[in-house]
Amino acid sequence: MGLVPVGMDNMDTQKQSSWLERIEDLIHVLEGSTIGELELSEAGTEIIIRRSPGMVLVSSSRQGNTGPLQMQAGNGEREQRNAQGVAIIAPLTGVYYSAASPTTPPFVAIGDIVQVGQVVALIEAMKVFNEIQAEVAGRVLALVGKNGQVVQKGDVLLRIEPV
Repeated sequence: MGLVPVGMDNMDTQKQSSWLERIEDLIHVLEGSTIGELELSEAGTEIIIRRSPGMVLVSSSRQGNTGPLQMQAGNGEREQRNAQGVAIIAPLTGVYYSAASPTTPPFVAIGDIVQVGQVVALIEAMKVFNEIQAEVAGRVLALVGKNGQVVQKGDVLLRIEPV
């Protein structure tokens, strides 16, 4: 994803580039979290980042507009929906775990019914365990990720048939 400044002179371009880098950093941090909305104001510029389950970020650059960046449904959601259900995607690179510990049962199994926000897996990155939550309610169709193996950001972890 890239945010591109449009119609700015060189001095404004450097300032805008710094802002865009900061916004992209915030978006990447939020991808692995459960935060649904973030508001940031600085030097007369206000940025609001919102998300909801099943939504993807759409970036736009409108000259003179300091309005919020909105989360909107996009092609990514449609690509994830297919005959095999909705894919739960790894929001970051790390080690995939299907259970909280080796001695506890897996978070979910094929056929289980899950609710929106239910923890379905963990991904360990930089010694931090990140909860992966279901973005849709439904029945687990497939467990794609392999316990203890490294997954890349964007990999399918499991598939859910929405109810």
